[in-house]
Amino acid sequence: SDYYIGETEVTQALWQAVMDSNPSNFNDNPQRPVEQVSWNKCQEFITKLNELTGKTFRLPTDAEWLYAAKGGNKSQGYTYSGSNNVAAVAWYKDNSSNQTHDVKTKSPNELGIYDMSGNVAEWTSDIVTVNFNNYEYHHFRGGAYSLDNECCKVTYYSYTGPTTAVNDIGFRLCLST
Repeated sequence: SDYYIGETEVTQALWQAVMDSNPSNFNDNPQRPVEQVSWNKCQEFITKLNELTGKTFRLPTDAEWLYAAKGGNKSQGYTYSGSNNVAAVAWYKDNSSNQTHDVKTKSPNELGIYDMSGNVAEWTSDIVTVNFNNYEYHHFRGGAYSLDNECCKVTYYSYTGPTTAVNDIGFRLCLST
């Protein structure tokens, strides 16, 4: 189905405008992606944003995120989102100086979307239940400034608990049409 996905990760400026706070570790520039936000906190942000705008923003599903990261119907089959050269499209362990960077400072992918292979990993709406403890974990995708190039591949994903808030996971918004 049709949907819109954010051109960039949610910035600290947007988070500050909606939540009147900034939880980020790297908080010296409001154009950096917000981080130190758990999946649960993202839901609180989205609820407030929806109340303020009258729209229905949400986290992208895992499939929506992956489709956009691969370049959608304009895909060139790149290893990373927008290139086979990780440094062209991603802030990652080898070039980030161990910190986030302003959004839109690397090249976009085929759809004009930035930072899907680096800067911060991004929460999706997908949930996985681990059978041995019936605990729900939430997916995140994309690489991060603290991770190596293998983690920046469009196919990379991992998961963690909904209350985990670390300085290399943020999120991107989605809007259904």
